[in-house]
This record gives sequence, C-alpha cells and structure tokens, in this order.
Amino acid sequence: MKKQLICLLICLSLIPYLSASCQSAGRDSVSVNDGPYIFLLNDTLKVIRIENSLLTEDYFPPRNLSKIKISPDQSSDYRELIKVFSLKPEYCQSYKRVDSIAVISDVHGQYKIYLNQLIANGIIDKNLNWKFGKGHLVILGDVFDRGGMVTEILWHLFGLEKQAAKAGGMVHYILGNHEVMIFDQDLRFINEKYREVEAISGINYSDLYSEYSILGKWLRSKPVMITINDIIFVHGGISPGIIQRNLKIEQVNRLFYEEFAGKDLQALAGNEELNFLNGNDGPLWYRGYFADTTFTEIKLDSILSYYKKKLIVVGHTTHKEIQILFNNKVFGIDNGIVYGQPGTLLLYKKGNLYKCSINGVRTKL
Repeated sequence: MKKQLICLLICLSLIPYLSASCQSAGRDSVSVNDGPYIFLLNDTLKVIRIENSLLTEDYFPPRNLSKIKISPDQSSDYRELIKVFSLKPEYCQSYKRVDSIAVISDVHGQYKIYLNQLIANGIIDKNLNWKFGKGHLVILGDVFDRGGMVTEILWHLFGLEKQAAKAGGMVHYILGNHEVMIFDQDLRFINEKYREVEAISGINYSDLYSEYSILGKWLRSKPVMITINDIIFVHGGISPGIIQRNLKIEQVNRLFYEEFAGKDLQALAGNEELNFLNGNDGPLWYRGYFADTTFTEIKLDSILSYYKKKLIVVGHTTHKEIQILFNNKVFGIDNGIVYGQPGTLLLYKKGNLYKCSINGVRTKL
C-alpha cells in the first residue's frame, strides 16, 4: 500500500511537466505559413514565402511575364510590382468634395476582424474586392504588431488600393507608431509567429520590409497626416507643440519620409525637432486629448484654426466605444480590435457621421 501511494505521488508530481511538454509539442507542431515577401535584386524580383514551415524562393527577371501570387485571390506580374519603386510620396495630401469616407484604426494583424468590418459595412464584397465606389477608405495606422496576420492585411490593402483607384475611389494608409517602429528595428511587439518567420527565413523581421522590398517601399510612400473635406486624419493626434513649431501637414509628411522611414533613429537623437515629432507629443504617439487634463477646447480650436479644419479623427488610444470630445471636434476610433474585439468603423456620409458595427448596424453620431 505504501509503495502504491509513493508511485501515485510521483505520478501526480510529474503532471505539470508532462502538461507543459505536451503544450510545447503542440506549439512546435503548428505549421507556419507566411508571405510572400518580394525584393528587388538588381533588376530581378526575388519572392520568398513560407508554406508548412518550409521556405521557398523564386526569381522573376524582367522578361518573365508569369503571374506572381500575392494572396489566395490576388496575383500580379513583374511590370505591375516594379512600379512601386518609382512611387513618389505626396506630402500635401488634401482631398475635397468627398461624399463617403470609411475609417478603421489599429487592426494590428487581426485580419478576419478587419475583413468582417469592411464586408459588413459595404467597403468590400464577399470576394474581398472594392465595393465602395468613389468613396475613400482611411486606414488610420498600426496594421503591424501583436496579431499574427499582418502580411495578409498588407497585401489586401496593396491590391485594394489599385481597385479603388480604378473605381474613382481611394485607399489612404496613414502611418502609425508601430509602422515606424518596424522601420526602426523595434520588434518588441511582433507576434510570436514572426519570430518563427525570422528563424525559417534567416531574415530579420524589419528587413522583410526594407526599402528594397515591395511592401517596404510601398509603406515608405505613405503619409502621417491627411485631410479630407474638413477633417484631419492622424494616428495619434496633433498636439499644441506641432502648431507652435509652425509645422504644416506637408512638412510633417516630408520629414517623416526623409528622416524616419528606415533611418536609424538613434542617429537623429541630436535633432530636437525630429525628436519631438517621434516623441510623446508627435503625431504618432500623442494621447493628450484623452490623457492630458490641461488640454482644453481652446487649445483644440487653435489647432483646427491653424489647419483650417473642423475636426480630427485619431486612433492609437484604445476605448470601449468611439470617443467624441470637445463638442464633436475629436473622434477617437480605436475600439480594441488589437485585443480581438469587433471594434467599430467610422463612416462619413454626405456630411453625417455614423458608428458602424461588425454586424453592419449603423448609428448616427
């Protein structure tokens, strides 16, 4: 009886270790699928992808007219992809007389939620193609980090941008702090899946988005601030310090493109203005509308007056619901998609603003 009791106690003591071992084995057995990542080597496109944790490489010289599969439902060819490397950023991005604007923020690799929001609210159809006509879709930054389907969102937006343009609409991808973090090799928040991608490919995650890659070059052409009609769109916010420095939207976008996109931010430490722009009061990180008790409507009015606009739409700071502050002059639309919540989509339609749910329910604000 004593021997049986000792054996039982030994078995019980081993349960935590056996459980951990099984969990580890379960994680290791999950296949990794990712890509493609496409790079320009001289005049040849190198395409790498990971399927069932195995790396494949293909090469497409200029004379190769074969289609390159970039998603299950999307293909492109050499001539179309190579156009990315001739993109020139538009620093002064101001659009007028737009009847319909849809805005979503901080999707952080949550591909399915992102798609469901766009489908439910008529931005794309069930085949994931553009359905919004001459409307404008604004992605308010932070597609990267935390979630495990960043690549899928990026390629979908890459293709959607072209579809929208053909229909007379537009897709605006505004940079957030997590995009710039990836450019700057700050990988603290990447999903564990992408650690495995690094190990399988032998490439640092940031280098997958270098200026020599299709997606990296495309992202570097994107702005930090834009205006549509009487609305300013920016990831974090516009602090009083920005207008005190007399920084127009064109200047902010130019500085980020020329100084931050892929540069070593440590090397910029001595430049006070650049440090400000990439700091807590800069457009990517600012949270003052929600966290600074000294921020007043008078300060906000001075910002809006400087840019000659009526309201600001931001993401970055997470809330359970859309936050509307200062007499309908600030809208905070980050509603927790990063945490797997359904989030909300903000819709502007002929002068009215609506909160749109993942079920397609539209509520006037």
